[in-house]
Amino acid sequence: MAVYSGALKDKIHKLKYEGMSGWAMIFGRLLVGWMESHPEQMRGVDHVVGNPAHSGRQPIQHIEAIMDAAYTEDTTRSFPLSPPGAHRLVKDTETPRSANRTLEGKRAAAAAHAAALTWTGDTGEIKGSTILLVDDVFTSGSQLQQVALRLRASGAADVRGLVLARVPWSG
Repeated sequence: MAVYSGALKDKIHKLKYEGMSGWAMIFGRLLVGWMESHPEQMRGVDHVVGNPAHSGRQPIQHIEAIMDAAYTEDTTRSFPLSPPGAHRLVKDTETPRSANRTLEGKRAAAAAHAAALTWTGDTGEIKGSTILLVDDVFTSGSQLQQVALRLRASGAADVRGLVLARVPWSG
């Protein structure tokens, strides 16, 4: 959606590391606004799921907070979002964080993250489905790639990614 810098970087950081949950509501509104304004990219999407944070993450499970806010904002239930507390993709095991790691370290952390995920819905739900995977920040792409591979191995036909911000490319 945007470049991870300046005010946006600050606001994502405030949500993610300081628990300022009001930003989840704003990011949830942005997500729903994007889905409303991009019907061609939403066509055929069966599930919109967040790339989950660990269930014990402190100060906040920021992705889940954004997804809950998006569900609340989608008052007409136009999009296949999970209701709060019923997320389809969860992470109950803590894994190494990828922040401040080398590319190889990010890849290893991404593989561990993906391996720790569980699809909580009916297993038949994922078979042949198209999933829109939502995350906050895109750095190397390793985590989205590993989670998409995991979902595909579980039966998803297509996994699309959407992020709030991407880290600027370094030269």
